[in-house]
Amino acid sequence: MNLRKVVTIVDETLLEGGREVDPVARVAVVAAIIDNPWAGQGFVENLNAGIDEVAPQLGQLLAPRVMEALGVPLEAFGKAAIVGLNGEIEHGSGLIHTLKFGNYFRDAANASTLLPAVEKRGPAGTTFDIPLKHFTDATIRSHHQSYEVRIADAPHPDEILIALAGASRGRPQQRLAALNTEQ
Repeated sequence: MNLRKVVTIVDETLLEGGREVDPVARVAVVAAIIDNPWAGQGFVENLNAGIDEVAPQLGQLLAPRVMEALGVPLEAFGKAAIVGLNGEIEHGSGLIHTLKFGNYFRDAANASTLLPAVEKRGPAGTTFDIPLKHFTDATIRSHHQSYEVRIADAPHPDEILIALAGASRGRPQQRLAALNTEQ
């Protein structure tokens, strides 16, 4: 894996709707910008060798950094793959939609659900929203949220930006009824 850059973002919401947020809502995002392992090869029929090599390295790199940056117990999580313009969306999807990547985060967070994801192709500075859901029960509405990210110089055309995000709680001031009230 050729790693160019790691970016860490920590966001704390103290007020929402004119009211104090207690406890403070924290979101941490850690993104790795890597060379696309399939760049310059044309259409690659079988992505497995690259996935097997790179996905575990990304999981090992990103998962502990998100947990450390969050600094409090995680309650919601998500992931993203943004592929530079010379790559295919499938290149990013291959790296994040494998247990060889996601299990590192699930294990670090003691999570049991699958991570929601966003994948897209775009130029450097592309804005993307990482979806977040509860880490043990994806039906808990209060934790359905997204976090907007933009890294000005990534991804370059032959790069992939891979990110993990974690939140300390659900949406600040959430007031929706539980899903089971509508079933």
